[in-house]
Amino acid sequence: MIRKLFSRFFRSPGKSHSAGLGSTSATTLTLTRKQHGINRDDVSQGSRRTCDALHQAGYEAYVVGGAVRDLMLGAHPKDFDVATNATPEQVKRCFRRSRIIGRRFQIVHVYQGSEVIEVTTFRGSHDAKTDAHGRVLNDNVFGNMAEDAARRDFTVNALYYDPHREVVVDYHHGVADIKAGLLRMIGDPAKRYREDPVRMLRAVRLSAKLGLTIEKDTRHPITEMAGLIENIPPARLFDEMLKLLTSGYAEKCLRQLRHEGLHHGLLPLLDVILEQPQGERFVMRALNNTDERVRQGKSISPSFLFATLLWHEVLGTWEALKRGGMLPIPALHEAMDDVLDSQAEKLAITRRISGDIKEIWALQPRFQQRAGKRPYALLEHIRFRAAYDFLLLRGEAGELQDEDATLPAWWTDFQDADGETRAAMLQPDQPPAKRRRRRKKSADSSSDE
Repeated sequence: MIRKLFSRFFRSPGKSHSAGLGSTSATTLTLTRKQHGINRDDVSQGSRRTCDALHQAGYEAYVVGGAVRDLMLGAHPKDFDVATNATPEQVKRCFRRSRIIGRRFQIVHVYQGSEVIEVTTFRGSHDAKTDAHGRVLNDNVFGNMAEDAARRDFTVNALYYDPHREVVVDYHHGVADIKAGLLRMIGDPAKRYREDPVRMLRAVRLSAKLGLTIEKDTRHPITEMAGLIENIPPARLFDEMLKLLTSGYAEKCLRQLRHEGLHHGLLPLLDVILEQPQGERFVMRALNNTDERVRQGKSISPSFLFATLLWHEVLGTWEALKRGGMLPIPALHEAMDDVLDSQAEKLAITRRISGDIKEIWALQPRFQQRAGKRPYALLEHIRFRAAYDFLLLRGEAGELQDEDATLPAWWTDFQDADGETRAAMLQPDQPPAKRRRRRKKSADSSSDE
C-alpha cells in the first residue's frame, strides 16, 4: 500500500531523465529536493567534484547506492560512490589522479584530496560468465542507468542522486521500501544469491545496521542456500566479515547470522562457541564493546576482534594438547597455529593481522608473571594495551578463576602506579629449582663385581 502511494505521488511523467538513458519504465520516480530531503552540502566535496568533472566532459554521473540510502535515513555515509556512463578508460582520462582496479568488476579510484571516490560504469544486462554454482565470474559489459539499477542488489541501494540538479532517481521503489522499513532484493532472490552469495551476508548486515526488516521473499531462500558461502573466495569473505564486524552493529549482526544459519563455516566452530554460555558471554561482550567504540567515532582493531572470536577455539585446542602431555607454552603456540591455519581455509586473514592476533594470545600467560623485571618488560611490549584489554575481557566474562581472577585488577593498578608503589606490588621472585646433579661413577667403582 505504501509503495503504491509513493508511486502515485512521485510518479515521473514518463520522459527520459537525460540523454543516453533510453526509455524509462512508468514506475521510475524522479524526486526533487523537497521530496527526498537530501542537502547537497551533506554530499562529500570529492564526490561532487567528480560528478561535475564528468558532466563537463559530456558524461552522466550520479552519487549512487549506500550513500544516497544513508542520507535519506539521516545517517552520515562513510563512502560516496559514483556511477557514470563513461567507461573506465574514459573516466581515467578525466582525472589525473586515478587508477583502474579490479578484474571481475573494473572500477576507477579517483583521488580527490584525501578522499578516494569509487567510480563504476553503468552495468548492462547480459548473460555473464558464471561458475557451476551460478556465481558471476566476470562482468565488464556496460549499459545504461536503468540496466545498472536492475543489476544492483537491494531496492534501497538502487537510488541515484544528481548533485547538479539535486534530484534522486528511483527505479525500483527503493524510497518506498525505506519508508516501509523493508530490505527487498531486486529480481528473483534465489537467482541473485547464486550470482553472488555475499548478498546473503550483506542482507544481514544492512538489516542490522539500518533497522530494516528483510522482506519475506528476500529472506526465504537464505537458509537453504547458506552453503553457497563456501564458494566465496577467502579474501572477499574476509572483507565482508570485516565490514560486518566494524559496522557498529556487530552483536546484532552475529545474532542475525545465527538466526539465518549463516554462521556455519564463516568462523570455524563459531556456532559451537555461541552455544556455550561462557563462550557466548565472552564474544558478545567483545562485540558490544566494539559497537560502542564505532558509534562514538573511536578507533577499533580488526586484530583484537578476530582474536576474541577465535579465542575459545584456541583454548579448546590448547587444553587438549596439554592433556596429551605437551608443555603449556609450546602447546599454546601450536594451538594458535592450528586455529589460524584452519581459519585460512575460509577467511584470508592478512599476515599482519594474524601476527597481531598471535601476539595478543601469546601475551596472556605472561600476565601471570608478577615478579622481578618481567612485569616492567611486559608494560613496554608494543601489544601490551591490546593484550591487557583482552585480559580485562576475559575477566569480565568470568573466564579467570582462583588466583588468576586477581590479574585484571593487579595489572590495572600496576600500570597506573608510581615507581615505589610498583616495586612494592611485585611478588617475591621464585628462585629456579635446583637441578640435582647425577654423580658419575669413577673408573675404580665400575670394577668387576
